[in-house]
Amino acid sequence: MGQRRRRLSKSAEFDRVYRQGRSAGGRFLVVYAFERSGEQEGEREPRLGVSVGRRVGNAAQRNEVKRLAREAFWNLAKDLPDDYDYVIVGRPDSSDLAGRERLDGIQAELRKLVEELGLVAGEVSAS
Repeated sequence: MGQRRRRLSKSAEFDRVYRQGRSAGGRFLVVYAFERSGEQEGEREPRLGVSVGRRVGNAAQRNEVKRLAREAFWNLAKDLPDDYDYVIVGRPDSSDLAGRERLDGIQAELRKLVEELGLVAGEVSAS
């Protein structure tokens, strides 16, 4: 974990992923993926944004969902293509999944969604 993890932080970055990216959704999470053109040299690794709204629960529950979503994403990142921006959105039931199955549940849901998008290494689609 020595390298600094890249995060989406600006509203415009989130908007671009939402508007121009592809998405896959399940009961607990929605994943958006947007392929960046090599606009900045050296910015090849994936970047992540996480959005968890108030409908998910109280602040502690929302923070837990965000923490678990980030950890699950970085565990899967080695299997994902570089040069992509990702946004994970927590749906209202995501706090139930986080409380019940912890990291394993969030990671399984996330893997299912990125596979649906065809973004797991070796399965990258040209759409």
